[in-house]
Amino acid sequence: MTVSNEPSASAGSSAPTVADPAALSFEQARDELVRVVAELEQGAPTLEQSLTLWERGEALAARCEEWLLGAKRRLDAARPSEGDAR
Repeated sequence: MTVSNEPSASAGSSAPTVADPAALSFEQARDELVRVVAELEQGAPTLEQSLTLWERGEALAARCEEWLLGAKRRLDAARPSEGDAR
């Protein structure tokens, strides 16, 4: 999967919870994940709401991981290999 550094169309949106996680920047996904975790810790009124929050949290965590893995690949590609250092 290719990770873009372009801002998503939902940047600055006041309703990030309805945005597709794949369209979120790392910061947007991370911030929403923090909100979802806080809401889960407070306890949702129903089991269905808890499950919906959990699923959203899983999708947001996966998006953050995609961004981090993409960043690692870019750093690894920019770093000279051991053979190039000589």
